[in-house]
Amino acid sequence: MTSPKPKNSSTPENEPPPGRRDGSNAMRSHSRYSPAEVHEIFRRFSVQRPEPKGELEHINAFTLLVAVVLSAQATDVGVNKATRALFKVADTPQKMLALGEAKVGDYIRTVGLWRNKAKNVIALSEALIRDHGGEVPDDRDQLVKLPGVGRKTANVVLNMAFGQHTMAVDTHIYRIGNRLGLAPGKTPEQVEQGLLRIIPNEYMRHAHHWLILHGRYVCKARKPDCPVCVIADICKAEEKTNDVPAPLVEIAPLEPVGEIQ
Repeated sequence: MTSPKPKNSSTPENEPPPGRRDGSNAMRSHSRYSPAEVHEIFRRFSVQRPEPKGELEHINAFTLLVAVVLSAQATDVGVNKATRALFKVADTPQKMLALGEAKVGDYIRTVGLWRNKAKNVIALSEALIRDHGGEVPDDRDQLVKLPGVGRKTANVVLNMAFGQHTMAVDTHIYRIGNRLGLAPGKTPEQVEQGLLRIIPNEYMRHAHHWLILHGRYVCKARKPDCPVCVIADICKAEEKTNDVPAPLVEIAPLEPVGEIQ
């Protein structure tokens, strides 16, 4: 799961306060879409993928946290190949710590920046045991204190493991927020806050996954695949090549996804 590179920017001191998540008080200047249009976009996503799943394989909150830490500047597919064997022998902070940095490194050697990530996995395991009784905290402020854990990683864990309404902005969501004009921003956090302002609360639980999957498989970086887009008629992206939405049918989930059985 890769993160976008933020551009240098400054936030005006007199920036208006954010509106409600249901979009009724959304800052129109931050989005090119009306509340009704935003609602329809996510309604269609919900029909297309009623129960979207993350593509990082995991067993529990701890292995999810480790997987997300490893996914920085790496693909989910590559991380899954490395963690399938790792999580069979170490699915708790205690087991990971007992395994040791060198052995962890052996398991994740195919993942980019594996040496530094192995150090972080051991360090965060130590911190979880020392400060949280071996449990993953369900609080962002506590999560970001862990080695290798930033805001995006914390948001993913809070959403997937604890069901919280967070928005983890990766490169796909950052691109969609700006390309579509859904929630323009010069930094990932600006896009995050823009999306939190406009997405109806009823769709927030899965909004993060819907946007990632849409960006990964439809609104692709090099060229959006507009003929298969279910929101083509609503989309206001300049790169759009089609105004006719694709048939709105449920898509079978990709395999394997989500939790390791």
